[in-house]
Amino acid sequence: MQPPPEHPTPPTASTPSDASAPSLPRQAGDAGPSGAAGHRPQPPRVTLRSDLRACVRDGLVALVVTAAVFLLIYVRIRAKTSSTLTVMPFMADADAFWVYFLSQAFGWSALLWAWGTVVLGLLLSGPRPSRLPLSGPALERLHRTTSLNTIALIAAHALLFAVELVRHDTDAWYARVATAFVEAFVPGGYDSGTGRIAIPVGQAALYLAIPLGLLFYVRHRIGPKSWRVLHRFVIVVYVLSVWHTLLYGTNVWYDGWFRTSVWLLQLPIAVLFLLRLLAPARRSEQLRRPERRFAVSWSLRLVGRVAVAGVLVALIAVLVSGRDGGRTVPPADTSSTHNHD
Repeated sequence: MQPPPEHPTPPTASTPSDASAPSLPRQAGDAGPSGAAGHRPQPPRVTLRSDLRACVRDGLVALVVTAAVFLLIYVRIRAKTSSTLTVMPFMADADAFWVYFLSQAFGWSALLWAWGTVVLGLLLSGPRPSRLPLSGPALERLHRTTSLNTIALIAAHALLFAVELVRHDTDAWYARVATAFVEAFVPGGYDSGTGRIAIPVGQAALYLAIPLGLLFYVRHRIGPKSWRVLHRFVIVVYVLSVWHTLLYGTNVWYDGWFRTSVWLLQLPIAVLFLLRLLAPARRSEQLRRPERRFAVSWSLRLVGRVAVAGVLVALIAVLVSGRDGGRTVPPADTSSTHNHD
């Protein structure tokens, strides 16, 4: 994936499932199910600090995956077999642009972790397979840790992109830093080619992922209902991430199996999302015969189900037809206003 935060972003760019988030622990003296107070030990309260500690193992795996992706990109650049060189031939020197390729690697691992986070969230909030390798609480915890690591990977992706801009600028250091910050982190600050659209899309994924990912840890302050409503926008982070990748990822710039595989990975998401809407874990979200006063809410839920079914059909059409929006010829102009050497 190309350097801007990809989405990403998206994904989501994601947090614990709204239907499966652990309930708030009762305070000391609250009555348990049997009506007796204080007889059943309560599970420890989930906090950001405890989840950050739990992130270490998952984070190490993410770094190993990122290193493997970076090595693959680096080797392909050295061998001149990467489509990146068709888009930007001035980057043929792998040693000169290694930070850029490291940013790409973080972008790809961020997208992969966002994909896993969304899948876990949909498994937790919809119909769950009878046999899973992890228990419900373990899945919830993994969902939270992959969510936090996704945010970290997207942020690293964006930061390394900014570092690369600084390295290859010729202005004074303070001007280079200011320019890189604007281009990497300010929507509309990047004004070159496809990046004028793709980079703001990636930035939106990052800036949505951070608050949506952390709201879980303050849900007792904003209220579970408000948190569940906001949490549903996590899927937007993931969609933005995928969009950013398909727009700006030089590795998937052209038609071919690699770009098609990105589309293929969206099929499980669409299927699980549709199942989650058709058979939600929360009874209040089921599509039952509406009362008159809830007709608008019922209509919106019906439209949502139809829309996701339409997306699923569109994905299948893309995969069957092979028309996935990739370019078929190199761009006429392969120069870049950001090649400052």
